[in-house]
Amino acid sequence: MPIIVSSFTTYPIESVRDEVQKSPIKPPTISPKYDSNLMSTVIEWHGKKDVRVNQRPRPIITDDTDAIIHVTSSTICGSDLHMYNGDMKGMKAKDIIGHECMGIVESVGNSVKNIKVGDRVVVSAPIACGQCEYCKTGMFSLCDITNDSKVMETLYGHRICGAFGYSHLTGGYDGCQAEWVRVPYADVNLLKIKNDRLTDEQVLFLSDIVCTAWHANVMGGVSPGTTVAIWGAGPVGLLTIMWAKYRGAKRIFSIDCIEERLAKARSQGAETINFSKDNVVDTMQKLLPGGPDVCIDAVGFRYTKSLVHKIQRAVYLETDTPEILAEAITVVRKGGTIAVIGDYFFTANMFPIGALMEKALTLRGGQLFCQSYWHDLLKIIENGEVDPTFVITHTMELSRGAEAYKMFDEKSDGTM
Repeated sequence: MPIIVSSFTTYPIESVRDEVQKSPIKPPTISPKYDSNLMSTVIEWHGKKDVRVNQRPRPIITDDTDAIIHVTSSTICGSDLHMYNGDMKGMKAKDIIGHECMGIVESVGNSVKNIKVGDRVVVSAPIACGQCEYCKTGMFSLCDITNDSKVMETLYGHRICGAFGYSHLTGGYDGCQAEWVRVPYADVNLLKIKNDRLTDEQVLFLSDIVCTAWHANVMGGVSPGTTVAIWGAGPVGLLTIMWAKYRGAKRIFSIDCIEERLAKARSQGAETINFSKDNVVDTMQKLLPGGPDVCIDAVGFRYTKSLVHKIQRAVYLETDTPEILAEAITVVRKGGTIAVIGDYFFTANMFPIGALMEKALTLRGGQLFCQSYWHDLLKIIENGEVDPTFVITHTMELSRGAEAYKMFDEKSDGTM
């Protein structure tokens, strides 16, 4: 039986609120200073399906808590495709994109205590201050300080954290698909990799998707004996299978329509459903009468299945399709839990709120609490208990960024 570990513990916000309010927190500078004499190769967003490799001035230390990272590896995440396909609001031409990377520390600000020049580090995709009531209670992606977007506050009632290269809804920070990256609050947002035997490929995904997949299992309460259904067999969905297996799930079901992805899911021990061939609800009810204990949505808002929702999204009657969530609500057992790690942004029509309420379901969602998880998950990887590299299909130079985006979007040449 695997040992389930996580450094994630939530404390009552009231326990830290008075302390935080007594100590005002200085927000980070979002747009860094640059050295115009030194250049950095970056990937810029210029519009729908238009990303370009360009040269930009290199960022330098701007706040005392900053670090500058010489990037050794970055990646294209499935959520980067929201911007590539023009579905992400708050983008501006020439924004540097990407939110997952690692590299070597080139310089640090005067107030950085735990990170030094020459350290090999992973960069957290969510940018947290480490000092506000949400950070102090372990919910780093809900940081109160690092995102100044009034648009997000209007849409959601509050702001979540800032994030690298993920639109001006999350602050408008320069992204990680670049040779050089400036990291605010370096002591909070960098994870040191001390073991030189670990490759970039093994630890890079601690920046986001390894922790996101773990977060799905935490929110769902996956534990020994649990039955789990996971929609989406892209990298996040596949890693969610990996962690569900590690946490002792009894049966795991993977739902997708791309056979190469489903084959990967089966290699991780999942039973699979190809929704292009079989009705998901009918098939799940046959395979697991009564329904799974936990359903996990690793797909999100963009992938419409029915003509009705394709039309509604096309004419802006809704921004997000609820079809995956509707299937999960129908399939999950009474009193079960649904965890949402696929991105949703605004509104959806025809959401089955009646079934959600009457079946006494728990629905949880949210971005990863990266800094709460990554120390323990690094140990698991370092011990050889899991190997997240199975989701990697291609390694390409940054200069081929536009080509890589096109391949990933079209799922061509075996991309996952």
